[in-house]
Amino acid sequence: MSVAKVTEISCSSPVSFEDAIKKGIKRADKTLDKVKGAWVSEMKVEVENGEVTGYRVNLKVTFVLKG
Repeated sequence: MSVAKVTEISCSSPVSFEDAIKKGIKRADKTLDKVKGAWVSEMKVEVENGEVTGYRVNLKVTFVLKG
């Protein structure tokens, strides 16, 4: 039997939502063992002078606890 845990992280990118998600998963995988998936709980853009300057996502990352 395995037990999973969910942790929430926030990540951003100047390029796209997809890039922010990839960066977030890559970073989470460095710290958390056995990352199994994630879902996007929130998406937001940063705007300056009427232009989109950044993309931010909140991710809920699922990983399996050691045991």
